[in-house]
Amino acid sequence: MAATGSEKQGAKAYYVSTPIYYVNDAPHLGHAYTTVAGDVLTRWHRQRGEKVWYLTGTDEHGQKIMRTAEANNVTPQAWCDKLVEEAWKPLWEHLNIANDDFIRTTEKRHTDRVQEFVQDLYDKGEIYKGGYEGPYCVGCEEYKLPGDLIEAEDGTKLCPIHKKPVEILKEENYFFKLSEYGPKLLDFYAANPDFIQPESARNEVVNFVKQGMQDLSISRSSFDWGVPVPWDEKHVIYVWIDALLNYATAVGYNENPAKFEETFPANVHLIGKDILRFHAIIWPAMLMAQGLPVPGKIVANGWLMVGGEKMSKSNLTGIKPQDLTSHFGVDAYRWYFLRAITFGQDGSFSWEDFSARYTSELANDYGNLASRVAAMVGKYFAGSLPAADVSGDAEKAVQDGLAKAVAEADRKIGEELDFQGGILAIFDFVKQVNGYITEQEPWKVAKDTSDEGRARLATILYTAAESLRAVAVLLNAVMPETSQKLWESLGAEPVLGALADQRVQEAGEWGKLPAGATVTKGAVLFPRLEEPKKD
Repeated sequence: MAATGSEKQGAKAYYVSTPIYYVNDAPHLGHAYTTVAGDVLTRWHRQRGEKVWYLTGTDEHGQKIMRTAEANNVTPQAWCDKLVEEAWKPLWEHLNIANDDFIRTTEKRHTDRVQEFVQDLYDKGEIYKGGYEGPYCVGCEEYKLPGDLIEAEDGTKLCPIHKKPVEILKEENYFFKLSEYGPKLLDFYAANPDFIQPESARNEVVNFVKQGMQDLSISRSSFDWGVPVPWDEKHVIYVWIDALLNYATAVGYNENPAKFEETFPANVHLIGKDILRFHAIIWPAMLMAQGLPVPGKIVANGWLMVGGEKMSKSNLTGIKPQDLTSHFGVDAYRWYFLRAITFGQDGSFSWEDFSARYTSELANDYGNLASRVAAMVGKYFAGSLPAADVSGDAEKAVQDGLAKAVAEADRKIGEELDFQGGILAIFDFVKQVNGYITEQEPWKVAKDTSDEGRARLATILYTAAESLRAVAVLLNAVMPETSQKLWESLGAEPVLGALADQRVQEAGEWGKLPAGATVTKGAVLFPRLEEPKKD
């Protein structure tokens, strides 16, 4: 699914990227976690009325891809084409990811610009020829420092991330003068304390840079699956230099100056913490060397854990997102990981926790509220939302609760990337509305058929329906399909316009849903879960 930001010519887009993912295998929950987070963030900013650009894509060069393709008896390009078209793009469509672009590092629009960027650095004297020998992890596509390695029981040196033996590589390579950028980076980190998040990630990077950095090998000559070095085609450009540049090439670097000016740099790079140093050290140093602006924030999310192990194909804890969406639904899937895990920290997934939260918070608290309100408006007012006096103390408390929820959710999701905190603020308001209905007991008030009784019943149901109108707006970035169903159930579309056009920062303005709106009880938003099939 593609989406377009609001057309404000000349305005800087709110630009968010995911990592570009290696296509050595199909995507798992960890990949989807980061991509959904970026989708919720950019949908939120779109619903603020901002110009937005959301980028994702695939990293298709390097030794790991080449070996995977060889193991499957196909060319690297054929392997990448198959995975992208049959696994990666279909999953993002399935999860309702509204990305504006999907960049592949084998595309000419990317490879040509990568060569130009590296050639510029070479011409400026930022790159020189040298030799290097050291431990190399093919999984990370990175030379490792000896102190980073862990030791197996038999004394073999292992990559700490992949738990696999490193290879000792000796090559004649080209090097980027990364060591010269240590002081500049430290000055930049000090002047921009929010550049790297969370704080633990910032501390790790600052401490690493303070220890002194080596120059970076930016080419490989032992294999040929990559972008050729333009002045020496016996070498290919190091896959991480190639990959990082996607954030510039995808938005018009050296090709579309107007688009580049209005988009670059990214406001937020969302990454996994295992690729933190590439993004927080190498990427800004490359941009400084080229005289380009650095990103606004590098935000490292934690790892999804199963049984205490990072979720990945290599340790066999990879789980397909479709395994969960087929049971819980896509919207619940999008909601769960951002609600259950503090973004930036490691979090454990369990089927039991997902089921419990789904039943308690989605089905009972939220879904049941929507069903009850629609049913009572249908039963007591023939489906037409009644006019009401909402100036009572109980109603004012609900209005105040909504205003608080809107402000808190907008700050936490839109600014702080605290998805969990923002979602909890919205659901605290849902609980408040449920409490209001429980206290006001409209089913009892309905027995009073006097004008006063009817007026009181109208007030209670209007208050609940107007609250749900706001909730539909606030949860649209997180659960777009469910929010649209609720919006239609409340009869809001004909009188207020499309849900996507409602501004989240204005969701707390009371009284938007007019009397006379046709309220209908649609399908249950969150159906009762069936027992999962046993193998």
